[in-house]
Amino acid sequence: MFMRMVYDERLAQAAYLIGCQGTGEAIVIDPERDVDRYIELADRHGLRIVAVAETHIHADFVSGSRELAHRINAKVYLSGEGGADWAYRWSDDPKIDVQVVQHGDRFTLGGIEFGVLHTPGHTPEHVCFVVTDKGSHADLPVGILTGDFMFVGDLGRPDLLETAAGQAGVMEASARDLYRTLRNVLDGQEHMADFVQVWPGHGAGSACGKALGAVPASTIGYERRFNPAIQAATDEASFVDFVLSGQPEPPLYFADMKRVNRDGPPVLGGLPDPVRIDHATLANTDSRASALIDARPWDEFCAAHVPGAMSFPLRDSFCTDVGSFVRSDEQITIISDAAQREEIIRCLIRIGLDRIIGWYDAADFGAYQSSGKPIATLREIEIEDARKRAQSGQARVLDVRRQTEFEAGHASGAINAAHTRLAEHLDRVDPANDWLVVCRSGARSARSSAFLQRMGYRVTNVIGGMLAWEKGV
Repeated sequence: MFMRMVYDERLAQAAYLIGCQGTGEAIVIDPERDVDRYIELADRHGLRIVAVAETHIHADFVSGSRELAHRINAKVYLSGEGGADWAYRWSDDPKIDVQVVQHGDRFTLGGIEFGVLHTPGHTPEHVCFVVTDKGSHADLPVGILTGDFMFVGDLGRPDLLETAAGQAGVMEASARDLYRTLRNVLDGQEHMADFVQVWPGHGAGSACGKALGAVPASTIGYERRFNPAIQAATDEASFVDFVLSGQPEPPLYFADMKRVNRDGPPVLGGLPDPVRIDHATLANTDSRASALIDARPWDEFCAAHVPGAMSFPLRDSFCTDVGSFVRSDEQITIISDAAQREEIIRCLIRIGLDRIIGWYDAADFGAYQSSGKPIATLREIEIEDARKRAQSGQARVLDVRRQTEFEAGHASGAINAAHTRLAEHLDRVDPANDWLVVCRSGARSARSSAFLQRMGYRVTNVIGGMLAWEKGV
C-alpha cells in the first residue's frame, strides 16, 4: 500500500493519496480544490487516481472531489448518513459516477479495503474510512482516516453548525452525538484496536478544533491515553462541558463553505488566470465594491497603499484572514509579487473566493506612487502613546483577540470582537469614535485595522499588542 499526506500549511488541512501498488490505482481522501497537485503526485509514483472520497461536508475549505471527478473521471464516494438536511445535493451530477455510502459499507481499491464508519458529532453526516491492506494479507485495519472526528490531541468541534452555519440550538446535541461516537469507537461495537493508526484531516492551527497537535499522525492507543478531549469523556455531561468550552470564533467564510460543499462547488477546470492591470486600472478600482488584496509587507502597506485596500501578507493565517474580511460575491484584485501570485490564487479558490479579476505586480508600486495616483496611509502607535490616548478618552480600544483571550485580561474600557467575526459585529464599533485596534502581538489588529479603514472608520493599529500593553512598555 502506498500513502502520502498532502498537507496545506495555511489551512492546516490534510488530504491523503492512497494507492495499491499492485494495480496502480489510487484514491484521494478529502482533496482541496486545486487538484492538479494530487494528479501530479500520483503520476510521480506511477499511480492513476480512479476514486475520491469525503469524510464530511467541510466548513473550512471548498472540497475538490467534484473538481477531480470532472477532471479525470474519478469515482466519488460520499456519505449518505445524517438525514435529508445534510445530504449532498450534487450526488446526482450526471457527468460523474457518485456512490453514496452508509455505515458498514465497504469498497475496495485493488488490494485495499475501505470500511465506512458513521461518526456523527462534528457534523451529522460525518464518516471515517477504516483502511485494511488486504494486498499484504492483513485481516485487521492498519489505520483509520478520521477526517474531523479525531485529531492528534483533540476531537472535532461539535459547535460549528451553530456558531458558523447559524443553526441555533444544535451544538449541545452534536456534542452528545460526539460523546456516543467516541465511546462506540473506543469501547463499543466499532472498537478500534490500540495499534490502529489515526490519520486526521487537520493539524495544529486549524479552526476545526481548539488544541490540535502538530504531529501528523497518531494511534488509537496513544490518543486513548493522552488526548485531553478523550480524557474528559469520563461521563457525558463532563465531556459536553469540556468540548464546548473555549472554542475559537470561526472565520465568517465557514458558513459559505458548508453551503457550497453541500450544494456542489462550481467546477473551475483549472486555476483562474486574472489579467495583469496597469496603474490607471488599479487607481480606478472601486475599493468599496471590489476587494483589493494587498499582499505586500505590512510596513510597506502602512506607508503607502491604494485607498480602500486591505493588508493580507502571504502568511500561514492568510486564508483565515481573507475569509474573515472578503465576501464570496466580491470581485477581487490582487497586489503581490509575481512569485506569490499563483499561491495567492490557490489560497483564494480553496476558500471559495473565485471572482479574481485582476493582478497588479507589487514590483511596480513605486512607479504607481510616482505617477501621482491616490495613496493612503495607516497610522500606528506605540504602547505609551496608546495608553495616554485611551486613558484621556481621546480614543477607544477595540480588542480583536478571541473572547477567551479577552476574558483572561484586557485594557480598561476595551470592547471585544474577534477578528474572524469582526465584519458581522461592526455595530459594536461606533464610527463617531477614534479606535485603537489591539490584539496579542499586532498581526490580527493589522488585518482588522486595514479592513476598518476600508469601511470608513478612523483607526490606529497598536504596535506590539497586549504583550507590550501588559508589560507597560
